[in-house]
Formats: sequence, structure tokens, C-alpha cells
Amino acid sequence: MTTLDEALALIKRGADEILVESELVEKLKEGRPLRIKAGFDPTAPDLHLGHTVLINKLRQFQDLGHEVMFLIGDFTAMIGDPTGKSATRPPLSRDDVIENAQTYEHQIYKILDPEKTLVMFNSSWMNDMDSAALIQLAARHTVARMLERDDFHKRYRGGQAIAIHEFLYPLIQGYDSVAMKADVELGGTDQKFNLLVGRQLQDSYGQKPQVVLTMPILEGLDGVQKMSKSLGNYIGITEPPDEMFGKLMSISDDLMWRYFELLSFRPMSEIEAWQRQIADGLNPRDVKFELAVEVVSRFHNAAAAEKARENFVARFQKGALPEDLPEVELTASEGSLPLWSVIKEAGLTPSTSEARRMLKQGAVKLDGERVTDTNLALSAGSSHVVQVGKRRFARVVVT
Repeated sequence: MTTLDEALALIKRGADEILVESELVEKLKEGRPLRIKAGFDPTAPDLHLGHTVLINKLRQFQDLGHEVMFLIGDFTAMIGDPTGKSATRPPLSRDDVIENAQTYEHQIYKILDPEKTLVMFNSSWMNDMDSAALIQLAARHTVARMLERDDFHKRYRGGQAIAIHEFLYPLIQGYDSVAMKADVELGGTDQKFNLLVGRQLQDSYGQKPQVVLTMPILEGLDGVQKMSKSLGNYIGITEPPDEMFGKLMSISDDLMWRYFELLSFRPMSEIEAWQRQIADGLNPRDVKFELAVEVVSRFHNAAAAEKARENFVARFQKGALPEDLPEVELTASEGSLPLWSVIKEAGLTPSTSEARRMLKQGAVKLDGERVTDTNLALSAGSSHVVQVGKRRFARVVVT
């Protein structure tokens, strides 16, 4: 049986802020399953580990016996979330929303217990709201309060356009909490304003205001910028086991502890014990193995995680090549091909400029030997193993 202090410690693990913590304690003391809300706009078809920080916290609430309401904002996605945007965001089409929503539902059950998860769509109540009711909703908030939002404030002061429909986004997100009778709403730190609108609207509609719990934005593989597909520093939860394992092993030793806190379900006491062991001489790599195995097991299975570990050891500690080494055939119309062109055409970098950069940085190996000469060319009739970074390989046949 989990005590109140133990439950509160688990809820606070990795959290950035709880507004208001004393209210959360009072709700927990009621001894009933709380209604825990988190909203996701289906604006992208695939989740990465940065998205799962919030979903992991939902799972912890489930483990404590609470009811998780996973809200897919199919209605708000057609408005476009203006959070953090310096210009009006184009809305999604209905077809895009439906396709992405289905992908979300499939992926979240890699973490959440499906029998303890209620998936909801805010179109269920927003499609029934007529124009008069929408105006009444808008009357419960002011333009002045909207302009307190940092992104709106910057755009207003900078003379950049703010479309009226963008003001509707936080209002509708807040109204979702009214419709769902949420006790607690989770969101990223960038969603704090919208979450607080939910508290205000619940009070306005005569409900007990929800507690707001914000979670930090996870840093990507570089340890500096937030995890993002556009920045290329992400780990997708549908990536192959070997790729996922290798990326996790590539993070810095310092970032490893951040990932343990936000991505692992291991007790903090166990993680703190590892920190002490490393201080006493344990190799951080051995602890990082534990993180990689846990995460890969979650999104694949234990056997796949152990196989990925074996492959990683063979590849990077024993110098073995990947078992699934792709083979690429390229034609040298003039008798040879520049190595930077080979790297790009083999799909090892997204562009020739990136290929040149990797060469200059010494991140390219040709047949196991590091090369930095950007003028090096491969002759027709030759075959080589090209490696870029730690995880990208290809056997290239030049004809």
C-alpha cells in the first residue's frame, strides 16, 4: 500500500512545478481515483522519447490507482497551437488529424495500461458547441490576459499578426478540462499558460480547479537543445532496437542521469546507488547499458533489448560490422566518385555539405581507417565499407 508521502514523491519525480501542491495533497487525501488529463494535438505521426516524459508520468499516476484521460485534440489541431510560435501556425486538414490520431493511439500503449486509459477526442464536445456558446466561452477571458502569454506578447510588441482564432486555442484547451472534469492536468513547461486557463475556466463554471503539473522539456542527444526531429537529436520510439540502443549509449554521462530521472521507471534509490558506485570507480558505460536495455525493452521487448546490447558490444567494443550491413551500388560515370558524394548517395548523411563536415571532423572511416581528406575519390570497380559516426554503415560498390 503506497503512503501519501510515497505517492507525492513519485508524482514530484522529475516534475518542474505543481500548482498548487497543497491542493494536490488535499485531492490525494480524498482517497478516490483522480481524473488525470493530458492533451496531445496529433500534429506529427510519430512520438520520440521527449514526448514520453509526459506519458511516463501518466503511467505513474496509473500505478497509483488514478484514471488517465488521454485527450487527442482533434478539434484544436485544426486551429493550430500557437505556443512558442512567432507566426500563425497553419491548421491541419481533417484527414491529417485522423491519420495522426490513430498513430498516437497505437503508440501510447507501449507505456500506458490500455485498461486504465480513457482516450478522448475534444471534437466530442466542441462539435456540439454552437456559435452562441463559443461567444459565451470567449466572454470568460480577456485580451489583456491573453497578451500576458510570452509568445503573444512578443508578437504583439513586434508588430506581428495574431489571428483571432489563435486566442481560441487556450480557451478551448481550458474548456476541455471543464468538459472532462479534470482533477489534474499535465503538460510541458511551455504549456503552463494554457493549463492555468483550465484552472480559471473550471472555477468560472463552478468546478473545483484542477491541479497543474508541468514536466520539463527533455534535451536531445546533444544535451543542449530540446529533443526534436527537425534538429536530428531525437530517439523515435518506433526506431529499430539497435538504432535506439546505440543512440542511448551515445549520450553523455551527465545527460544519462537526466534520462534516468525522466525516462526510467527504476526507483530513485537505485539510481542514486549507481551514482555512488560510479564515484567509487564503476564505469558509467555499465550503468548506461541498464538505461538502454530498459528503454529498448519498453518499446520492443526484453529479447530485442538483450540482442541490441550484444550487437552493440560486438560492433563497438570488438570492432564487428553490423549483421544487416546495407549494400549500395553507385555508378562512377567519370571513373571515380568523390567520397563526400558516396557518403551522401549511400544515405549516410542527409546532404553533401554534412558529408564534407563529417569528413573534416574525422567522423568517417573507409574500410576501418579514419579519413579526413575531402578530395578523396573511390575508383570504379572497387568495393568499400564506409562508416559515418558510430552507427551508420554501408558497403558501397562503385561501378
